[in-house]
Amino acid sequence: MTTLDRPTTTGADKPEPTRTDDRPLRRERGFANVFSHGFLLFWAALTVLPLLWMFLSSFKSDGEILSDPWGLPGTLRFENWSRAWTEAHIGRYFLNSAVVVAGSLTLTMLLGAAAAYVFARYEFRGRQIVYYLFVGGMMFPVFLALVPLFFVVRNAGLFGSWTGLMLVYAAYSLPFTVFFLTAFFRTLPTSVAEAALIDGCGHFRLFFRVMLPMARPGLISVAIFNFLSHWNQFILPQVLMQGDDSKWVLAQGLTALAVSQGYQGDFSGLFAGLTIATLPVLAVYVAFQRQIQVGLTAGQLK
Repeated sequence: MTTLDRPTTTGADKPEPTRTDDRPLRRERGFANVFSHGFLLFWAALTVLPLLWMFLSSFKSDGEILSDPWGLPGTLRFENWSRAWTEAHIGRYFLNSAVVVAGSLTLTMLLGAAAAYVFARYEFRGRQIVYYLFVGGMMFPVFLALVPLFFVVRNAGLFGSWTGLMLVYAAYSLPFTVFFLTAFFRTLPTSVAEAALIDGCGHFRLFFRVMLPMARPGLISVAIFNFLSHWNQFILPQVLMQGDDSKWVLAQGLTALAVSQGYQGDFSGLFAGLTIATLPVLAVYVAFQRQIQVGLTAGQLK
C-alpha cells in the first residue's frame, strides 16, 4: 500500500503576505502637513508684518509715511520716540500703567493662588459651590457690570484712583486664575505636603515654602496671561479713571494721542507711542515663552 507524498513547503516557498499600498496615506499626510505649515506661516506673517510696519514707521517722517508707507526709513529718527515720550506724555502714562499692573497682578496672584490651593487640597462644606461660583465669573462679561461697578467704586471713595483700579483688575482676573491654578495644584504630589506636615510645617508655611515653589510653572503662565490682560485693558480705566489725566494709564493715553494726532497729522509720533506700548508685551512673551509652554502642559490631567 502506497501513500501519496505530499509536497513539502519550506519557508522560502511560503507565499508572502500581501502588502497594502500606503502611498495614498502618505500623500494625504504630506498634503495635510503642507496645508498646516502653510496656514501657520500665513498666520505668522499676518501677525508679524503689521508689528514690523509699525516699528519701521516710528522712525520715519510724516512725509515718508504718507508718500512711501511700505518703504524703509531714510534715517532713523529717534526724536519721534522722545517727542512721544515727553510731549504726548506717553512716558507718564507708561509709568502709571506699570504701577497699576504691578499692584493688581501681585494682588491677583496672591489671592488666586491661595484660593486655588484651598479648593484643590482641602475638603469643607460648600467647597464645590464656591468653586463653581468662581468659575462662573469667567462667563460674565465685564460690559454688563460697568454701570453698577461705576457706582460701587464711586460710593467707596475710590473713583479716579489707582487703588480702585487695582482692586477691579484683581476681581476681574480672579475667576480665570482660580480655575487655572486649581487644576494645577491638583496635579502636584501629595506626598511632599504630607511629609512637610509630619515634620511640623504649618499650613501657611506649607503653602508659601513648599507648594508655591512647586507650582512655579503654573504661576508664571497665569501671571503672564493676567499681565497681558491688565496691560491692554481699556474699558475699565476709561470708565473708572475719568477726570485727572495725570493718572491715566497707557491705553487711555494712546487713545487720546490717536484722537489728537489724527487732526494734527503727527503720524510718526503716533507710531512711536504705539511701539513703546507694544514693547513690554513682546519682551515679556519672549522672555517667558518656554515657561508658558511648560505651565500649559504641566497642568494637564494624565
